[in-house]
Amino acid sequence: MKIGILGGTFDPVHNGHIKVAETVKVQLDLAKVVFVPAGQPWLKSARPVSPAERRVEMLRLAIADRPGFELSLIEINRPGPSYTVDTVKELRSKTGTGDEYYFILGRDSLSQLPHWKEPNRIIQLCRLVSVPRPGSKLPDFKELETLIPGLSSCLVLLDKPEIDVSATQIRKRVAEGLSISGLVSEAVAEYIKQYKLYVV
Repeated sequence: MKIGILGGTFDPVHNGHIKVAETVKVQLDLAKVVFVPAGQPWLKSARPVSPAERRVEMLRLAIADRPGFELSLIEINRPGPSYTVDTVKELRSKTGTGDEYYFILGRDSLSQLPHWKEPNRIIQLCRLVSVPRPGSKLPDFKELETLIPGLSSCLVLLDKPEIDVSATQIRKRVAEGLSISGLVSEAVAEYIKQYKLYVV
């Protein structure tokens, strides 16, 4: 079975996340995509992150009634910072030995890969699927291959979808009292309004 992993802070989950998951699932013929909200994202420690229960509930609402989408709380339940290598190891330990894993990440994250915990181990555990971000450029693959030998053979580069929406933009719009219609699902928008998330 081919399984996609889409990790992130999801603060909030938006329509771009859903579109990426749907596109990768179809293009790579994945059986499912597992959404993994970060517990304590080490790369975003400088910014306050909404409580885990709020981010999890928004994810539940966003993927409800979408076949092939699942939610995993392994990073939420794990104490300490969230590292991709630990997450993939744990997910693999819970499924069949013949399963193939595809970790989905934005193009901008590729250049940061050498700074992740145990990047060489990550590419042994799963393939990486890189999706474009507006304005993001392809990294220097020769340099990346030098730093992480074998990366090129474990990497799938997709040219779509290019999503021009970000959680930062959504939080800013909410704080300014602007509409987020079309950026998140109606259920997520209602949840943000109900709990007054991102209101300064």
